Amino acid sequence: MAQWEGKSKGTPLGYKIFAFLIEKLGVKSAYVVLILVSFYYLVFSFSSTRTSYFYFRKRLKYSLPKTVVSIYKNYYYFGQTLIDRFAIAAGYKDQFSFDFDGIDKIDALFGKGKGGILFSAHLGNFNVARYFFEKAEFKNEAVVNLLVTDQENEALQEYVGATSKGATMKFIVIKDDMSHIFKMNEVLENNEVIIFAADRYVEGIQFIEKDFLGKPVKFPSGPYKLAARKKLPILFLYIMKESASHYHFYAKEASESMEYKPSKILEEYIRNLEIMIRKYPLQWFNFYDYWNDLKS
Repeated sequence: MAQWEGKSKGTPLGYKIFAFLIEKLGVKSAYVVLILVSFYYLVFSFSSTRTSYFYFRKRLKYSLPKTVVSIYKNYYYFGQTLIDRFAIAAGYKDQFSFDFDGIDKIDALFGKGKGGILFSAHLGNFNVARYFFEKAEFKNEAVVNLLVTDQENEALQEYVGATSKGATMKFIVIKDDMSHIFKMNEVLENNEVIIFAADRYVEGIQFIEKDFLGKPVKFPSGPYKLAARKKLPILFLYIMKESASHYHFYAKEASESMEYKPSKILEEYIRNLEIMIRKYPLQWFNFYDYWNDLKS
């Protein structure tokens, strides 16, 4: 698996432009702009378009015409999730409707008051998790921490935090000095909850290699080792876009037979992730050579 280079698509200026459109003209006006933006990326963002091509052709076995259309839609969905993230953070979440599948499992985890670990991925719009928790009006309160994995995302979250209304999620930023590891242990000791998007491997860190969509992939071992060591409740969390203004929240439990070993937790994670990718293939947002298809 090619390692992620620590930078996601988009720029702070681009985020601010979309935020301006949302505030002045509404969410749908920003969607209209995305029509051209998505086409631009399809044609001129050769690197990400090529890796998306391999995702749809090799992993999902799409035909060539379906692959081209899917790449465009993939860009469009990604842009929508960024716009929605701003809109929900800025207080426009009432413009969206939500379905909740597994809300009782989240509520039960929060109610135990012992903390927990939620595994997600760069699939759908996991970044708006806290706003979904608020909308669902859970019976029990919990402090939720989101692990931020790159500098650009950190800047984005700072901007969202400055414009958000009522959000209480905290962020743990990965640091070169590894101080984030101590922070993760600290929040779990305080019976708080951590959300990991645990699907991206970065060169130089420890990893576990497992088959994913038909080819071996390196996954960062840290989140799975932490979950195995702490033996806290584990859920697999996905927030998927189903229409322009509707999201579906999934919280899935691990199977009863899952052992608290890093490799076993990862196997359960992959099993759930593959199910969600098959259901929502256009919302996989890893725009780099994830399976090392270019080298092979």
